[in-house]
Amino acid sequence: MARLDDKVAIITGAASGMGLAGAQLFAREGATVIMTDVSEAALQREAATIRDEGGRATAITLDVTSPESWNGVDERVVADHGRVDVLVNNAGIHIAKGILEAELDDWNTVMAVNTTGVWLGMKSVIPHMQRQGGGSIVNVSSIAAIVGGVSDAGGAAYSASKGAVRSLTKHAAQWFAGDGVRVNSIHPGSVYTGLAAAAGMTKETMAEQLGGEVPLPPHVGEPTDIGYGMVYLASDEAKYVTGEELVIDGGWTTH
Repeated sequence: MARLDDKVAIITGAASGMGLAGAQLFAREGATVIMTDVSEAALQREAATIRDEGGRATAITLDVTSPESWNGVDERVVADHGRVDVLVNNAGIHIAKGILEAELDDWNTVMAVNTTGVWLGMKSVIPHMQRQGGGSIVNVSSIAAIVGGVSDAGGAAYSASKGAVRSLTKHAAQWFAGDGVRVNSIHPGSVYTGLAAAAGMTKETMAEQLGGEVPLPPHVGEPTDIGYGMVYLASDEAKYVTGEELVIDGGWTTH
């Protein structure tokens, strides 16, 4: 029996990076994966690849900042599958501007995706989880919610948004534990994704830059490192885990 057999899971930001890694691992572990993202072409392509490999994946375009967009996903998933067992709030953006450099539009844009999107996702699925007797929500935060310095890559709004996700997770864990709804957060450190590659970085150069912060070689993680954390928190292996912070950072926060 696979770890996520018979579970219906929604993953945001699933067209690339950590969200895609999570979707791939969820499908391999038996879940029916609802992959959502604003990048429709990439999303459709990756969902098709998962299906070609024998997994169950559906691609639905989602703007996490829009209640109407969430309602559309929610209605379709419940109509097609009758339930929502797992929500992974992974979608996020970063603007590398500090407190003095950022403009209000920068701040509002990051907060809308990284924090409001998480709130809207939970607001959308929790009523279904209450009716069905439980579920698991995994909110992807960051070590920037825990430590300062280069962990937020110069993004003040990013740091604030991920701190808000950390606190919101604990709030939800308290309020909905009685309904059997578990809510946990994952706090990635340095992870080599397509965004880093697009910026011209290699895994080696990224690791070299962060070697002084991350004690565990190779000093930079892979998207699957975070994906495995998602699988654990979504699975029944974590049935007694809620309100927790799963830090996956190669030891960065041990400083």
